[in-house]
Amino acid sequence: MEADGFVRRRRMTAETTGNDPGVAGASAGAEVRWLGGRLWGVSESIVGSLTPRIGGETELQTVEFICSAQDAQTEDSEPDYEGLPQGASTSTHMLAGAVAGIMEHCLMFPIDCVKTRMQSLQPDPAARYRNVMDALRRIVATEGVWRPMRGLNATALGAGPAHALYFACYEKLKKTLSDVIHPGANSHLANGTAGCVATLLHDAVMNPAEVVKQRMQMYNSPYRGVLDCVRAVWQKEGPAAFYRSYTTQLTMNVPFQALHFMTYEYLQELLNPHRQYNPSSHMLSGALAGAIAAAATTPLDVCKTLLNTQESVTLGSLSYGQGPGKGQGQGAHRQISGLAHAFRTVYRLGGLQGFFKGVQARVIYQMPSTAISWSVYEFFKYGLTKHQHNKRRTQHMEA
Repeated sequence: MEADGFVRRRRMTAETTGNDPGVAGASAGAEVRWLGGRLWGVSESIVGSLTPRIGGETELQTVEFICSAQDAQTEDSEPDYEGLPQGASTSTHMLAGAVAGIMEHCLMFPIDCVKTRMQSLQPDPAARYRNVMDALRRIVATEGVWRPMRGLNATALGAGPAHALYFACYEKLKKTLSDVIHPGANSHLANGTAGCVATLLHDAVMNPAEVVKQRMQMYNSPYRGVLDCVRAVWQKEGPAAFYRSYTTQLTMNVPFQALHFMTYEYLQELLNPHRQYNPSSHMLSGALAGAIAAAATTPLDVCKTLLNTQESVTLGSLSYGQGPGKGQGQGAHRQISGLAHAFRTVYRLGGLQGFFKGVQARVIYQMPSTAISWSVYEFFKYGLTKHQHNKRRTQHMEA
């Protein structure tokens, strides 16, 4: 319901603002403030209904003892922020993760659009860009100010539940595995393993949204909207088309997330050894971790984009290359399926350089994207934990 309202609001704003950059910028700012207020309001109501307590009965008795012995000190104390996995429910992780995912994808969506286009193996002459800023300028100038935002609603609807499962699974597994592998300390193996398992759930939810998003981002996309794209893909290619790139996505994201989480946790040990809420360390660690992981996995991202978009020009080139006397003519390459087929196609049409098409845009997208994701996640995790802590303290004082 919230997502539908946001999409309707954005459409109405886009229709009334026209192409005036000043009006469009003001309306976009109002939408962000409106969305932020609604998300925080929903977070408080969900926390109040789902997690009336942080701990169990044993923890409650311990807190009562501490409160009675050190009343004044407890009133000013902060909740155990990095002790959250022991004290907070799964719903807190899911809510913080959902907000972080939506903010991450929405704020960086124009750069994601540029990345998708720059990874095209045989782009239209009008869609050949020198760099990220050149691409953004030309897209806005020739296709309209809202063109880089096409597919945003599909991404937002997918990112919420995908990141909710992602962060909740990661936090739970990280704590469980760390206690087994290296009790009482941080374990890089546990962090990497937890990130890999969490990716399985994230990609299962996010993959259909990625297919729709990338098809709408391409130059001269034939789809009028998200629902039109879903219907067209379902009718022409079947439901399997929404998961054609799933194995490639996992092949890319499992090493990406393993490297991402291990780098983030390692940098946190250096920059934030006491694991306090420190926005600057969360942002810097997230940005560096995202950049390193993004650059290392760009070849797989190029293959994923090819599988998701099924570029018509590329398919035509492959069919023409076979010739009328070889194989089955145009029907031979009606679709590109599988990671191996995508790798062969990229190498055949682009050589080794083809595997790094759009690497600049990918790194520029991932650095602020992961910085935003970790900053928002840690902020909401801290805020929700503090809210629950204060509520429980108030209940104890009244009792």
